[in-house]
Amino acid sequence: MRSIVFPALALLFACISQAQAASETLSPGKTLSRITLLKAGTHHYLRYFKDGDSNTPLDIWSREVQIVEQDGERRIRIRQRWDGAANPAGSPATTKRLDSWAQFPSFKPISHERITDKDGKHLVEGFLFSADKITGMKDLAENSQKDFLMPSAEPSYNFETDLEFFQTLPLAPGYEARVNFYHPGSPTAPTYYTFKVAGEESIAGPTGNIDCWLVTSDYNRPGSVAKFWFAKQGQIMLRQEGKMPDGRILVKTLID
Repeated sequence: MRSIVFPALALLFACISQAQAASETLSPGKTLSRITLLKAGTHHYLRYFKDGDSNTPLDIWSREVQIVEQDGERRIRIRQRWDGAANPAGSPATTKRLDSWAQFPSFKPISHERITDKDGKHLVEGFLFSADKITGMKDLAENSQKDFLMPSAEPSYNFETDLEFFQTLPLAPGYEARVNFYHPGSPTAPTYYTFKVAGEESIAGPTGNIDCWLVTSDYNRPGSVAKFWFAKQGQIMLRQEGKMPDGRILVKTLID
């Protein structure tokens, strides 16, 4: 009997340990387990609204990753740009540019700049991350957020670099992460959000189907679900879908 019971107990404890290891709480500081998957390069996404059979283009979104030396340290730089669809009324299309810096290999955020040109208005915003607060950049020209202050009970990650951050996580069946995120400039304090590997799916790619991890989150809004498809090889996000308050689906899909 003992020869049967002990292996069974050992298997049970192993399963429990694996279940516990599949869930983790993340805040800046430690090296992310798959940071080596983050590579320098640029990806472009098409963002559009899907409403039944109707598809309405919104913009082209580029995300560029650089791994650079700055102030004697290795750092991550992520530059983003949104180029809005042409406006038939003749007014300039909306553009938005982001420039974010973080420490390598922990992804601990350092700074974040946002420049928006919309409806003839030019808006500059800049923020600095520290352990207990997020503040406005005093020396950034034209910064509309120089006096910004958001206290933080603990360090947080920059929500606007989420896709590259997700790329460095140990995605696997049953994996779940609680991540302390903050969207720079938001009146809402840094908050933990849960992201789960809900399954495995294949989606169409330019040369055939691509095996993906399907990641979901309700963004702390019970009843809502955002879906992300990350390629198993390299963990680049290929597609994201989220339901808008008006019922339309916002889709972000990789085009190159």
